[in-house]
Amino acid sequence: MKIIFLGTNGWYTTDTGNTTCVLIDSRDYYIVFDAGNGIYKLDRYITVNKQIYLFLSHFHVDHISGLQTLLRFKFHQGIKIYIQEDGKRAFNTFMDHPFTFSLDRLPYKTELNELSEGEHRIPFKVTARKLQHVETCFGYRLELDGKTVTYATDTGVCENDYLLAKNADLLIHECANPVSDKSSTNGHTGPSEAAKLAKDANVKKLVMMHFSADMYKKLEQRKEAEKKAREIFKNTFAASDGQEIDL
Repeated sequence: MKIIFLGTNGWYTTDTGNTTCVLIDSRDYYIVFDAGNGIYKLDRYITVNKQIYLFLSHFHVDHISGLQTLLRFKFHQGIKIYIQEDGKRAFNTFMDHPFTFSLDRLPYKTELNELSEGEHRIPFKVTARKLQHVETCFGYRLELDGKTVTYATDTGVCENDYLLAKNADLLIHECANPVSDKSSTNGHTGPSEAAKLAKDANVKKLVMMHFSADMYKKLEQRKEAEKKAREIFKNTFAASDGQEIDL
């Protein structure tokens, strides 16, 4: 299994990276987390005819702005899109005139599905839970290829964050806040908090991403966050656009 980080910025795109998008290339499927601007790079890595699954955490623009680029792809296998329960109205408002185009304009088949909180098999096992954010935001826990991967962005550390992360082989977690020992109340996380979560949840590896573009203006600042987190949880890495890891 390979994980490719296509967009690692939060809020807006800068020289440090595009907004949030992560691709998992597993044995049988392609899994995409969020559709920030980084999703435009998807066809560089999707090269075989495996089913594509796209999971959206929520509808803040930095997580869906890249949906407008779906029109440029020629994915014959189609894309199955998963959003939060009762989210179709918000999704279809964005994916329509005058903002962009509707899904039926795409040159390949798409399928839009709502997920409730809890466990699902689609056909791999995925668990969705609400996180701590100003809008309804889902974190996801996937089990495939004998591995467990958790994706949690736009959240403060909370009980559901912990439950999704528990014993995961890989925790992909947001780190929007700068290096600080102070807890956040704005639905975001700093490096110390993310590292403590990884340690408490018995995670094997932590990769931090979704670095807020206004506070992480240089990639060197991500390394500072990585260093800070490693004081608590050694197997921590700060992601950057184009980075690939094997799991």
